[in-house]
Amino acid sequence: MAATGSASWQPQEEGLKEICGLLEQQISPSSSADKSQIWQQLQHYSQFPDFNNYLAFILARAEGKSIEVRQAAGLLLKNNLRTAYKLMAPAHQQYIKSELLPCLGAADKHIRSTVGTIVTVVVQLGGILGWPELLQALVNCLDGNDLNHMEGAMDALSKICEDIPQVLDMDVPGLAERPINIFLPRLFQFFQSPHPSLRKLSLGSVNQYIMLMPSALYTSMDKYLQGLFVLANDPVAEVRKLVCAAFVQLIEVRPSFLEPHLKNVIEYMLQVNKDSDDEVALEACEFWSAYCDAQLPSENLREYLPRLIPILLSNMVYADDDESLVDAEEDESLPDRDQDLKPRFHTSRFHGSDDAEDDDDDTFNIWNLRKCSAAALDVLSNVFGDEILPTLMPIIQAKLSASGDEAWKDREAAVLALGAVGEGCINGLYPHLSEIVAFLIPLLDDKFPLIRSISCWTLSRFSKYIVQDSGHQKGYEQFDAALMGLLRRILDTNKRVQEAACSAFATLEEEAAEELAPRLEIILQHLMCAFGKYQRRNLRIVYDAIGTLADAVGGELNQPVYLEILMPPLIAKWQQISNSDKDLFPLLECFTSIAQALGTGFSQFAQPVFQRCINIIQTQQLAKVDPVSAGVQYDKEFIVCSLDLLSGLAEGLGSGIESLVSQSNLRDLLLQCCMDDASDVRQSAFALLGDLARVCTVHLHPRLSEFLDIAAKQLNAPKLKEMVSVANNACWAIGELAIKVRQEISPIVMTVISCLVPILQHAEGLNKSLVENSAITLGRLAWVCPELVSPHMEHFMQSWCISLSTIRDDIEKEDAFRGLCAMVRANPSGALSSLVFMCKAIASWHEIRSEELHNEVCQVLHGYKQMLRNGAWDQCMSALEPPVKDKLSKYQV
Repeated sequence: MAATGSASWQPQEEGLKEICGLLEQQISPSSSADKSQIWQQLQHYSQFPDFNNYLAFILARAEGKSIEVRQAAGLLLKNNLRTAYKLMAPAHQQYIKSELLPCLGAADKHIRSTVGTIVTVVVQLGGILGWPELLQALVNCLDGNDLNHMEGAMDALSKICEDIPQVLDMDVPGLAERPINIFLPRLFQFFQSPHPSLRKLSLGSVNQYIMLMPSALYTSMDKYLQGLFVLANDPVAEVRKLVCAAFVQLIEVRPSFLEPHLKNVIEYMLQVNKDSDDEVALEACEFWSAYCDAQLPSENLREYLPRLIPILLSNMVYADDDESLVDAEEDESLPDRDQDLKPRFHTSRFHGSDDAEDDDDDTFNIWNLRKCSAAALDVLSNVFGDEILPTLMPIIQAKLSASGDEAWKDREAAVLALGAVGEGCINGLYPHLSEIVAFLIPLLDDKFPLIRSISCWTLSRFSKYIVQDSGHQKGYEQFDAALMGLLRRILDTNKRVQEAACSAFATLEEEAAEELAPRLEIILQHLMCAFGKYQRRNLRIVYDAIGTLADAVGGELNQPVYLEILMPPLIAKWQQISNSDKDLFPLLECFTSIAQALGTGFSQFAQPVFQRCINIIQTQQLAKVDPVSAGVQYDKEFIVCSLDLLSGLAEGLGSGIESLVSQSNLRDLLLQCCMDDASDVRQSAFALLGDLARVCTVHLHPRLSEFLDIAAKQLNAPKLKEMVSVANNACWAIGELAIKVRQEISPIVMTVISCLVPILQHAEGLNKSLVENSAITLGRLAWVCPELVSPHMEHFMQSWCISLSTIRDDIEKEDAFRGLCAMVRANPSGALSSLVFMCKAIASWHEIRSEELHNEVCQVLHGYKQMLRNGAWDQCMSALEPPVKDKLSKYQV
């Protein structure tokens, strides 16, 4: 292929024919040719320096070829440019750019659109400066009156605004103003175009700048808002949807701009929330939650509630085409399809007070008007509380009393609405709780499956209060009726109902905890019955319900009669699932909860469980480097779940795990996991390191220094904020090791202290748990090596004491204060400048349970009282708030 200068570059007839032939074969659905062979052939051609020129020529000039072939050439060109553009000869770059520009106005819409996409890629790679002719070409097209040219330029511009908006808001050498200043007035003008495509693309483009808010948009905000009001009742739904999206984004990002127009905006949103087009109504419905989240004065919304709430309620009724209506017919005998199994995410073990927030599992389900309306009602109920009940309750009651089969969707929506406000309006609903529950329980047996499933969910929204009331006879009867009702639904024949009942039951379990003990046998019978009949997807929810039950009742579970119901089916399943089957994850999680609940009662099951975890970790570590000989594809989730189950065993069996650890190579596997490149593997590995340090330190001993070095490195990570959970667990593990190996920790003490001090000094911006664990570990190191730590006291005493004050009473806090006392004994003057903070930290104890530590703290305070003469002690005391002084009185100072 010839590779001469751009002006004279011409394709050779033969090359052109071959490439077009290949592209035709590639896109032909009936072609018998092997697609991968065609792909290899095209890859081979792409080695020629001017191959991309051919593609540009076919896209721009191959008039005799089909639009599909020209488009295929364009898409291949776009993908090639992503990797090759910067390496191409400037002459070839120039040729391609010169072919693209005239095509902006091509007669065919598909060619224009493909060109727009390629233009965006070239700008992304070479910047505006690398293509000075482009801006002028776009402006000429936009300012002309040929519709194809206007649409083509607008399409390209909208793609640039969507993918790389920031490039238009930069200074370009040689240009008097930023490109966005040139385009914005033209975009505003197109808001009034008679052509829907131009109105849609121009509005969509301006919307992309709300987040960035360049000064060009900031200064012409009035013009933008006027334009939005003009387009507000556009006949084209796509345009109305973009108007709503603009108002939602503005209220999130720049509410001050909308404040003068708020009444009009709210009136408009109320109107489009009833739009005949569901997508427009959905976009409008997002406004209410966004408004409340923006913390704007709620009274602006108050007067509209009587009109808004009925709209939300009518939008909560199932639409006729809702996918759930089809799913709802699914009987339990139908096996799950692979696409029914939503991806599951295991959260690695985290040692500390504020665990990651549990997100609802709704990410997998499709967001629609019904769900958005329910979410908006939930948010409004949390802002306005019981104020919304006078408007809401009559509508709910009317819908609930609608009789007849055809009205079932109204009844269902009413139950959903009741659940949606169950949190925000609880004060107003609480006096009627027993009537509400009495009303919901029969609905659990309704003939319509979606009424049965929503009743499970709504009941679970009130479960906290149902449990609270179970102290007296009537309340207990009601709790029992709710419990038995949900258990009945767990054995429903409908998959949707099974799922809702199991999830609702897990929520009830969390609230009820030990209240479940008297009913354990019947609960286990129902759960294990479900375990035997559920399909794969819902089986995961049963595992969760069993795990939650174990967490809730703890040691109560450790009775032969319960274990005989619970364990045989789980063990059978355990033996049936292979080590590379992802269905093993929820089972491993379930066993983790059971092992922790049964404590030493789990010993009889421990050996095979322990061994299998070791085997899984070993196989996966091999698969990472050599999947062929491991026989499985690497998946770190297997390692994380196995490490977490081993932690559960260590916690449950205590020192009983020692014989298992001693006969295994866990120590070496664990060290490897602590060095893994995946942060969630390291996170779980350090949790297990800390758990093993507590119960069998002796087996970690031979590689102690390596464990300590690698743990210390986690605290010094440049990305501490992103790796916070790893750092948190590593920090806790170092502290657990320190109190077991005492002086042997000394080689790393100063390295660790130098990492912990900055964490304590910048505590505001960091994870609360990391700060607490850092304070505890620093104290534990000071306790075992006071001679090393105390010389540096004045550097950290103040911030350390502030952190200690926030920790709740427990064994770990006791250790930290032992460190405090040891340091003060070694270097009393080191704490003088922070004495007020030390007194506050001591006063943060509710009570020190250990008599010996209580006495040590007394000695420290008395020591300072004697040391500070001439009124200095009294001066220190007068700096303390009265409650702090009261607390210190129990130490006789």
